[in-house]
Amino acid sequence: MLSKVMQDAINDQINNELHSSYSYLSMAVWCDHQQFKGSAHWMRLQSEEERIHAMRLVDFLLARNGRVFLKPIGQPEVEFESVVEVFDKALAQEQTVTQQIDGLYELAFQEKAFAALVELEWFITEQVEEEKTAREIVHKFHMVKDDPASLLDLDRELNGRAPEAAEGA
Repeated sequence: MLSKVMQDAINDQINNELHSSYSYLSMAVWCDHQQFKGSAHWMRLQSEEERIHAMRLVDFLLARNGRVFLKPIGQPEVEFESVVEVFDKALAQEQTVTQQIDGLYELAFQEKAFAALVELEWFITEQVEEEKTAREIVHKFHMVKDDPASLLDLDRELNGRAPEAAEGA
């Protein structure tokens, strides 16, 4: 069984992942309202992916005979200046999640929670990919700046994102 300290930290991360999901949903709604349908599609899929990450941690805690304590999810930001700002915030959010996962991994190491270390390695690898993808999109948005035709092309490109396979996420 996992220590109480480890269980509490994983419960905190479940909340972090659900907040991240909620934030991406808020970004999706804003994008949709602004007629950036491709960006909205991308953000909705990202929201679902973060929810799946939370469920993966829920399932891990349950498999280790731990307790899951769901907490209130804070209200996400709802107003943005531009679609570029939305993706800048998405990248910053992924960087924050990376720091959270790294801290959780460090705690698991200190607590000698070896099963948690193995589980968290998946999250570390996932965060490398999440940051890379967000960084590439942000770079493209900054490259096109406010050019309407380029923004529409990029938005159309983002609409091509396919959902992740459930077992991988």
